[in-house]
Amino acid sequence: MVGIRVISDTIVGAESCENGLDRVKIHLTPWDLFFLRTEYAQRALIFPQADPETHMISQLKSSLSVALKIFYPFAGRLVKIHNEDDETASFFVDCDGSGVKFVHAAAKTISVSDVLDPANDDAWSEFFPANGVESWEGVSEPLLALQVTELKDGVFIGYGVNHMVADGTSFWSFFFKSWTEIFSARWKTFYHPLHLRPWFLDGIDYPIRVPISETVSSPPVEGVVASSDHHLSRKVIFRFTSRHISELKAKANYEVVVFVGYDLNISSFQAVLAHMWLSVIRNSDLNPEEVIHCKLAMEMRQRLNPSIEKECFGNMVGLATSTTTAGEMLKNGLGWTVLQLNKTVGSPRFNVFGNDFGWGKRLRFELDRELLAMVKSLFTRELIKEAWRFIRLYGLTFWRNYWLMRSFYSMSYVHVKSK
Repeated sequence: MVGIRVISDTIVGAESCENGLDRVKIHLTPWDLFFLRTEYAQRALIFPQADPETHMISQLKSSLSVALKIFYPFAGRLVKIHNEDDETASFFVDCDGSGVKFVHAAAKTISVSDVLDPANDDAWSEFFPANGVESWEGVSEPLLALQVTELKDGVFIGYGVNHMVADGTSFWSFFFKSWTEIFSARWKTFYHPLHLRPWFLDGIDYPIRVPISETVSSPPVEGVVASSDHHLSRKVIFRFTSRHISELKAKANYEVVVFVGYDLNISSFQAVLAHMWLSVIRNSDLNPEEVIHCKLAMEMRQRLNPSIEKECFGNMVGLATSTTTAGEMLKNGLGWTVLQLNKTVGSPRFNVFGNDFGWGKRLRFELDRELLAMVKSLFTRELIKEAWRFIRLYGLTFWRNYWLMRSFYSMSYVHVKSK
């Protein structure tokens, strides 16, 4: 796909305050540092065309500036401290008001249907502003980047965010919702100060030191083509149709009833994830006794003991792990597999579709295609074997949104409430 033209690439800062904001320093927790080597989370919404009278771009920038006055961590930068005594590094977020990246682009010959055409998957990255940027690069890159691309018949708003600063709840339910309300004049002038989470649980010393090797670019790996100067990736895109999702969900719910004797109302996400996990294991030629894991991201605000307020801003994502053996999974099938995931954690839900700039409801929600896991039809053995080879080679876990997750801190100090 061609025809995307960058009109401007600017930095938008927070609206100035009369009394000024104290310069906040946010130390990073083990949860945050888990994302140190992961790419910025990139998502997008596609909206109808805006009325030309709204002066869309200037209004987006000005309303964004107001929103950043409230959600000031996004406008900061990551600071890296080199600890020479033990050759480690530590990080914190300096809320210095440096601003966020805002790209205005135009693709007047490209329609919404063109963007969603699978034949154009290779050009998908052109609509996102933080391709290949890893979280540790926030020392020089904005912690939030936005790209607004005007299409022939719509508006594509893509973003990339450093997950060490904010999770999906903080971004969608707090920041993006507020931004759209400010833009569309639904925002009231009075607002509560940003409620930062209590950053560390008892017994956790900070700043946390990490191996210096975790804070630099990965060396080249033989046989894998680098997608940028500093990032290695393997792009595999699967697609689910609505019919396939419905069929998987119905099958999973039916089989769960067989196992437990009552309906657990398994979600579409859980059914699809279980299908993916089961398909990989079925085609991986593992020994039946081999232990396998599926790691899932879960929102922790109300799962801690004691819990913290739902309104806390920041990254409050932990890991939940389902563990079984290859033989046990293959013997019991889809319903049993989805039951193991359901016992571990429920489906995450963000207020994505309720956000509206006033041009009309969003036409589509999309993930960055490098992170997208969708299926066009049932998996082929050859494709799954190829994917599995990379999973085993690079330690890829089936985590909902992320590639090549790497952990170097124990999560054992977290006390999780039982569901």
